Amino acid sequence: MPDDTTHRRKRAPAMSVEDRREAIVAATLPLLFDHGANVTTSQIARAAGIAEGTVFRAFKDKQELIATCVRSVLAVGGELALLAEARRAEQLADRLSRAIGAVSGYLDRMWKLMGVLRDSGYDPHRKQAEHKGPPVEMQQISAGIADLFEPDAHRMRVAPELAARLLLGLVFTNRMQGDGFGDSTADAEQLVELYLHGVLKGEQ
Repeated sequence: MPDDTTHRRKRAPAMSVEDRREAIVAATLPLLFDHGANVTTSQIARAAGIAEGTVFRAFKDKQELIATCVRSVLAVGGELALLAEARRAEQLADRLSRAIGAVSGYLDRMWKLMGVLRDSGYDPHRKQAEHKGPPVEMQQISAGIADLFEPDAHRMRVAPELAARLLLGLVFTNRMQGDGFGDSTADAEQLVELYLHGVLKGEQ
């Protein structure tokens, strides 16, 4: 006759502290986009399927959790992978179109979260007030874009680093909409065409 213990449910291995933190962040991010800093820890606990006290065992307070979520949104690992993949395209225009898609998605995600946080009274940049120069993440993206120009560097008028900065400036401006800017934008292919060949039509 088999031992009764063979019929007992095996306990799932305990989740590590780091895994628990990542799971809570994943559950919190959609709530932040909806509620900003006004999201409550009870809402977070329900979304994560845990007790509210577990949130405070993983994070010292809600402010630390929000700051961790912001860092997660600002992380550019996915975008850098897309830029590395774009490097495989043979034509410069194709590489830049893919880069613009990656950067545009990042900017939309970042600006949306920063907007809802500010609207709810939370300054996502207050702990970075002493930081000088562009954010590290944007420096990484700029370097990734500069690398896309390297195969064509021999026929360029400027260095790849400057070319990357100029392209980023165009992407930033293209994402600006609303009062004073209008509602029209260029898609990635149009933007590349304008960037590489200017706004004037060719000779007829």
